Formats: sequence, structure tokens, C-alpha cells
Amino acid sequence: MILSKAFAHKRILIVGGTGSIGSGLTRALLRLKPAVVRVLSNDENGLYEMQRELGERPDLRFLMGDVRDKGRLDFALRDIDIVFHAAALKHVPISEYNPFDVVQTNVVGTQNLLEAAILRGVEKFIFISTDKAVNPASTLGASKLLCEKLVLDAASYRGPKLTVISCVRFGNVLATRGSVMNLFLSQIAKGGPVTVTDKAMTRFVMLQEEATALLLKSAEISRGGEIFVLKMDGLRIIDLAQAMTEEFAPTHGFKPESIKIQEIGVRPGEKMYEELMTEDEASRSFESEDFYVILPSYDATKGYKGFKPAKLTRYTSKDVKLLSPEALRELCRKAIARHDL
Repeated sequence: MILSKAFAHKRILIVGGTGSIGSGLTRALLRLKPAVVRVLSNDENGLYEMQRELGERPDLRFLMGDVRDKGRLDFALRDIDIVFHAAALKHVPISEYNPFDVVQTNVVGTQNLLEAAILRGVEKFIFISTDKAVNPASTLGASKLLCEKLVLDAASYRGPKLTVISCVRFGNVLATRGSVMNLFLSQIAKGGPVTVTDKAMTRFVMLQEEATALLLKSAEISRGGEIFVLKMDGLRIIDLAQAMTEEFAPTHGFKPESIKIQEIGVRPGEKMYEELMTEDEASRSFESEDFYVILPSYDATKGYKGFKPAKLTRYTSKDVKLLSPEALRELCRKAIARHDL
């Protein structure tokens, strides 16, 4: 994806900026010569570590704050041009047992940030969503679906200063904090067993640099009301476990065949496969070489500049091409090398 100078001299706020996606986005944006990037997080240690790594510089600010605190968001948004909203509770099993906190952070927090951004008249607002929002089977997925509705229906609240508001839907970002790849690595290092929930379970996967590129490109070209989706391969979780065992067991002094892969059953709220687009959304989607854009029903007949109508009826991880063992091992090497795990 080729980026223009859309972020040069812009004032940018990344909410949830100490997470894997937020921190990767921060590093990418700093290379594009913005006026300032403000990183807001409720993770004090995360802010400290990022500040220590990136150093003191005039184009970077670190802010303590929480999306549940609307007043704090209003202060953070002063003079901001572009907002990336990456703050969320994201683990499915934990969310199932803590639904009140999920609603407060994911839903109310998104509403707080969205209202403050609109009132401050920011130019663009990009919300980071997940495949779990499509036909949700979990508290997390339902919360993210409601967030998408809040974000995409916010046009009626925008007033005379028209903030451009869009969503980006991610699959599973490999080797980021809390990903299954990290779990498998720790289990392999101990000699196993490597635990998978179900042998038939499939997922969409992407690398962090692909996630960052999609966010930047989406913010650059968005006109409001879209959902952007990267074109992704799929994998079976058990194939990933096997590829990682073969690739990394020897580095910890184990033979791959000595490490067992154990099936433990599907956890509360988990789906057997993930979806990135419903049939209705597919009917109003357009595609480029790298990604899809889903247009709102009121805007779909206009098409999308540089995109052609998408040739699909739905987009699920059980229907797409699954990565081969060789491709999986290469993907694992690439993801691990990027994160130095």
C-alpha cells in the first residue's frame, strides 16, 4: 500500500496507544512527519516503556487517561485532526465473565470518545473493530458490533463540522500481546502440551505491519461510513500449533514429535470460524488488490474511487484459502522475528 503525505503536519491522537496495534501505529506515524502524536492509555507501565523506547521528542506526547472518563478525553482531543480508537477489552473468555466492564470500556468508552471528537470538530475518526463483531456469539463480539453501530450511525450527530468517521475490521494479528501464538510459544518452551480448543477451528490472520498499513490507508482515503477489511488468508488453529512446534521446538532443546498437541474444547463465547462480512455487507462491498471496503446502504450506489464491485457473497475463515504447512512456518518465522519473541 502506497501512502501519500496525508499525515504530514497533522495532530493525531491514538487512544489505547500502548497496545500492540497502537504502539505499532505510533511508530509508523512518526515516520510520516506529523505535527504531534498523542498516545493516550490507562496503562502507566506501557506508557513508561514506550517513552523509554522512543525517547523524548517534540512530536510525541504520552497521556494517562481512560475512555470511561469523558472529561479526560475532551482535554486530550484539543486541536487534534485525526483520532485512531484502539482502546478495548479484547479477550473473549474474560469478557464472558466480566460483561459490565466490557460494556463500560468498549461501548460507553467508544461513545465518550466519539462524542468528544465530534464536539471538538476533528477531521477523521477511525475505529478499530474485529471479525468477532460479525454475527457475534460472545459478549466481546456483541460489544464491538454495537460500537460499530455507534460509530457508523454518528453522522446524524456531526453538526456543521463534518467529522469523517469510519471502521476498520481486523482478523487475528499474529504475535501481538495476548495472541495464541504467544501462548503456543510458551507451551513449546516448557515441552508442551500445546493446547488447541478444537481441531476444526479456523481463523483469519494478519501481521502487525499489515494491520498498521490498513489503518493508515483507511484514514487516508475514507469519506465516512465505510468499513475497511484486509484481504486475509485463513488457517486452522491446529495447523498453526503443528507448524510452530516443528519450527521452534528444536530451539528449546525438544524434538517436535515429543511435544503433544492437546484438544481442550471450545471456550465460552468462541466460534468455530470467524466472519469478516455478512451476506448483506458483501452485496455493497468493493475491492482493491489489498482490501475490501463495505459501504453504507445509503452510499453504496456511488461506488468507490479506484475500487471495483467485490465478487463474493460472504467472507468467512472456513471459505477462504487455508495456509499450507510451509506457508505457516514462514509466517511464524516472520511474525516472531518482527516481535523478537
